[in-house]
Parts: sequence; C-alpha cells; structure tokens
Amino acid sequence: MKVLLRVVVYVMSFVILFGGVGAFGYIHSNRGYWIPARQTPMPALHNVSVPEHDPKKPTVAVLLSNPTTEVFDFMVPYEMFAMTDSYNVYAVAPDKNMKTLSGGLDLMPHYAFDELDRLLGKSPDLIVIPAMPMVDEAKYKPVREWIQKHSDTKLLSICAGGLNLADTGLLKGKAATTDWKSFDYHEIGKYPETQWRRDVRYVADGNIVSSAALTSGIDAVLYVISRQLGEPMAEKIAKEMNYPSYHFVKNPKVDPYYVDRTEWIFTFNQAFQWNKKSAGVLLYNGMDDGALTTIFDTYAASGTTKVYTVSDAKQPIVTKHHLNLVTRYQLSNAPKLDRLFVPGVEAESLAAEDVKRWNEKGTGAVPEFIHSGSADRFIFDAPLEDLAKQEDVLTAKYGAKRLEYRMIGLNLEGKPFSYEAVGISALLCLAALLIASYMDRRFIRKIKTVRHQSL
Repeated sequence: MKVLLRVVVYVMSFVILFGGVGAFGYIHSNRGYWIPARQTPMPALHNVSVPEHDPKKPTVAVLLSNPTTEVFDFMVPYEMFAMTDSYNVYAVAPDKNMKTLSGGLDLMPHYAFDELDRLLGKSPDLIVIPAMPMVDEAKYKPVREWIQKHSDTKLLSICAGGLNLADTGLLKGKAATTDWKSFDYHEIGKYPETQWRRDVRYVADGNIVSSAALTSGIDAVLYVISRQLGEPMAEKIAKEMNYPSYHFVKNPKVDPYYVDRTEWIFTFNQAFQWNKKSAGVLLYNGMDDGALTTIFDTYAASGTTKVYTVSDAKQPIVTKHHLNLVTRYQLSNAPKLDRLFVPGVEAESLAAEDVKRWNEKGTGAVPEFIHSGSADRFIFDAPLEDLAKQEDVLTAKYGAKRLEYRMIGLNLEGKPFSYEAVGISALLCLAALLIASYMDRRFIRKIKTVRHQSL
C-alpha cells in the first residue's frame, strides 16, 4: 500500500507540473499560430485593390476561410499562378471581411463567393484549396458548400487542404495525398473511401490534383501549369523562384516523412519556450508575396517567435501580385521588437522610404533585409539558416521537415538544440520530483508512523 501511494504521488506530481505546464504552453502557442487574435482596432478600409479581370484568361480562385488559412498554402500558389501572367488570380472567401493567415498575417479578399460567381457566370477554371481548420462548423460550412457547388472544375488541394477536399466528399474513390503528419495522426482515417498515398509529392486523379506538405504544393502547382500552359512556362516559373527540386514535377515519388523523434524539438519549443522572440515584419507596397510567407512559416511556425506586421499605412498594403495586406501595428505603436524583418530580394530599394520612416518613428529594432544577397537562392534558404542561428540547428532542421523541403544546399549553424526549452522542461521535472519527495516525507511516512504508534 505504501509503495502504491508513493507511485501515485510521484506520477501525479510529474503529470500535473510537467504535463500540465507543458500542455498549457503547447495549446497556447499552437492557438497563437493558428488563431492569432488581432490586438489592435481594425482600420476603416476604403481602398481595396482588385486585379483587373480579363475575360480571355482562365480564372484561378484561391480560397480563404474563417477563422484562418495556412499562410504558405494560400500565398505561394497564389503567387505562382499570378507569375505566369496567364490567369485571373483572385483571393476568394465566403464574405468580404478581413481574413487571417496562420501566424498573424491579415488580408482582404478580392471577392466573396457570390460576387465571383456573378462575375464569371460559371465555375472558376481552377480552385486552390489550402489547409483551413474546420473548427467552427457555422463559419466553415460556406467553404465546403462552395467547393461542392463547383465540383465540376479543376481542384487543387495544398498540404492539409487535402483533408478539406476530402471533407466535401469529392475524393471518394479517388487517389490523393496530404501532409505527412495527417497520416500518423490518423486524420485520413475519417475518409476511408479515398486511396491515400504518402510516398509522393502530389497526386493527379481526374480533375483533382492534391499535394503533400507545404513545398510539395510547389510541385503540384508547377505540374498544373505544365499541363495547362506547357512545360516551358512551368520551368520558367521554377527558375524565377530558384526552386531547386523541379525534378519532383516530373517524378513526384519520394521517401515519405514520418512522425518520429525529430518531433520532440517542435513540441518542446511550443510547450516550454517561454521567452519567445518578438519579431516584426515591415509591410511595404510591391513586396514579394512568397518572401513574406517565409517569415511566418519559419519563425512563427517554429513555436519560438511571435511575429507582428507593422507599417505606416492605414490602408491596405498592395503586394507585387495585388494582395491587400492589413497591418496590425503602426510604426508609432508597434510592440517592443527584438528584430524587424524586411523580406524580399528587392526590399532595400522598394522599402527604402518605409525603412526611413521606421528609423524615425520605430521602437529601435534595426531593419534586417533577410533576403538580401539571396537573389539566386530559394526564398526559404536564408530564413531557415537564420533560424538556426537565432534558435538552434535542430529547430531549423525540423522547420525544413515541416515544410517538406529536402534541404538542398542549406548551411545550418548554431546551437545543437534549444537550451531554453530543454532546460525549462528539466527544471519542471526536477520540481515535480522535489514536490513528490516532500509529500512522501511529510505525509506518507507520517501516516506510517501514526499507524505504528497505534499498534
């Protein structure tokens, strides 16, 4: 009985202190990334830019949902189709209200679903389906119904957007893929009538193309472009992006990733990285859409950094490819920042005036041109290498794995792992041990003594 009681005390101390604190930290960090609440008032917007519609071009609708949409899954396919200059490419949502991408990037859709339907008078030629959490049925239902309404058109799912597509019932009896985590987390088990494959970067089956995790979506988009506009156009876009893995477009077969021991650094960063870095992203007109994505899908997604958008504009910032970004902070009221990123290879020239105003009004963080000198490199290379220096090599390696980026030519230098996350977790384990030991001495042994005296 004494041994059993001690086991219960030690186990419960560990579960409550280590497990409870870790679970709270993980849930808080995860929610902060996927549902990043806006802390500043929404400005009165009256200047939302909509790309001119050319009825001679096919139309690509890239979906936005409530409460959020994965930032890479939306931004990068949008940019790639726009780069061809051969499509009308629109950000489309259930309504015209501001939408949020994971990590805290706000933007305005070009059209609501019903507006685009009236404009076209038919289905879009292609619908891109990013990963969209289905946590609020009332808010998500219009997305599902709109995809089902246009089931006869070309559909392209990106990453866990494959689950959103499966949720419509349109993948029944078809082959498809999705992000590698969904296989081991058994998310695909909800859709047993789909032939799920995890050994490929993308799957084409009839009018549906589905991609695996994040950068696999690049392969899927290039595949679609090659089929619709020809191989030379797909090769041109890949070259302009400095994308190093075009061979996957022709042969998507890969050795699959699995949830394994490399997951621990991500979990520990989410759960025990208490002193998260505070990073700003300076938004400026004409900025590169994909380069902006890299800040949110490396730093913010790692569980180590809170990312805030800042600018001196009270109206939407219009990107290179006509997305309307809504900043969260003005230069004068930005939170205290450890770093300020100015993304894009042309940022030093395009953002010169914005940087000048930041230096005059900002909170002191020195602007960093994260992509400067990387004009011939893939957009994620410099941020992943910098993340290794800011945090640690293991965090950067997992970041590449999460992106399903095969790490060609990366030079990762830094601490081997997160001393903070590991140190805090070790201290919590020690605290749990000490508390259990105290309770053992103070109560369990005392109970034993009382019983002995009563005998």
